[in-house]
Amino acid sequence: MTKINQNYLQLQGSYLFSEIAKRRTKFIQDNPQASIISLGIGDVTRPLPDAVIGSLHTAVDEMAHEQTFRGYGPEQGYDFLIEQIIKNDYAAHGIQLKNNEVFVSDGSKCDVGNIQEIFSLDSIIAVQDPVYPVYVDSNVMAGRSGTYNKETNRYENIVYLPCNAENNFKPELPKQKVDLIYLCYPNNPTGMTLTKDELKVWVDYARENNCILLFDSAYEAYIQEDDVPHSIYEIEGAKEVAIEFRSLSKTAGFTGTRCAYTVVPRELKARDEDGNEITVNDLWNRRQTTKFNGVSYITQKGAAAIFSDAGKQQIAKLVDYYMTNAAIIRQGISSLGIQVYGGVNAPYIWLKTPSGLGSWEFFDKLLSEAHIVGTPGVGFGQNGQGYFRLTAFGSRENTEKAIDRFSKLSL
Repeated sequence: MTKINQNYLQLQGSYLFSEIAKRRTKFIQDNPQASIISLGIGDVTRPLPDAVIGSLHTAVDEMAHEQTFRGYGPEQGYDFLIEQIIKNDYAAHGIQLKNNEVFVSDGSKCDVGNIQEIFSLDSIIAVQDPVYPVYVDSNVMAGRSGTYNKETNRYENIVYLPCNAENNFKPELPKQKVDLIYLCYPNNPTGMTLTKDELKVWVDYARENNCILLFDSAYEAYIQEDDVPHSIYEIEGAKEVAIEFRSLSKTAGFTGTRCAYTVVPRELKARDEDGNEITVNDLWNRRQTTKFNGVSYITQKGAAAIFSDAGKQQIAKLVDYYMTNAAIIRQGISSLGIQVYGGVNAPYIWLKTPSGLGSWEFFDKLLSEAHIVGTPGVGFGQNGQGYFRLTAFGSRENTEKAIDRFSKLSL
């Protein structure tokens, strides 16, 4: 009989958001008249910007004519999109990149999950706790995690960097040797950020300790404060130690359209078993050209439209809409005497569960009494126990309704 990849058996339970969906479905089956408001899964609700829609239609029409039809495209992405990304997302912040350092993809989740493939299986990874589950689960699947400890809710070979109220949900540097460090800012799930000086500490550490930072910047567009860096490459020396992941999912409403990109600078090096320096960019390019077909021409034409003058204005309105929702949630929850974090530079609000309830206990209470779906903090790691995440991606009407329902909870 064929054997399976034993590492998959180390995965713990259902994927967090699958478990949320399962509990929601059961509640609806048992309570068909209930009007559910979802502030759990971070899916957007506003339609694509007009500039994007117009560009998508144009691209579709091009595919109908022999002279403008496109077949296979470059796995790394079309230059017309890459050049706009470099000009607007990097050069605008004083960062210079080459076209071959930007790789267009169908989602940051895919890239942050796949990036580990190009590194040795004995690499030691460090993650923030609480953490976006994909960082951990992809390394479990690869075989780096070691055995899961039910008592600690952690894997023995993964280095966890606690983020809690005492350190304002900002991790301390690893106290042991690590090879890969996953950082996410603005952070999912806590909504917290690092200043330029705070991020510089991590870049300096990586340079001094020969490790690589995997910097997930999917929520960069939501940054409001001046001292929060929009890219890790604003920090001197970061190109030597960091890979950056960006997404259009939350920036431009592409959760159903799928487009993102990853930056792998040519300056970034790692070593083979004999100690020879290897250019990481070459390995990621090889991986993508082997296992990825590229993002469709139509999608990339739509993505390029967000960098037009009209696109920029429409994106700004989109971000403002969701950040207004975030402010409504943050202020509404805070007014009830509940401790809240985030919601200032990110579309996520991280709250301390009231009455000493555990994360899943509060999930069930919120669902059964207020018909609101959120995300249990413990699903993001042990340090998320006793916390809860709400997203600002709902409609304005549902956001305001949710806060009204929240205020009537027996806490």
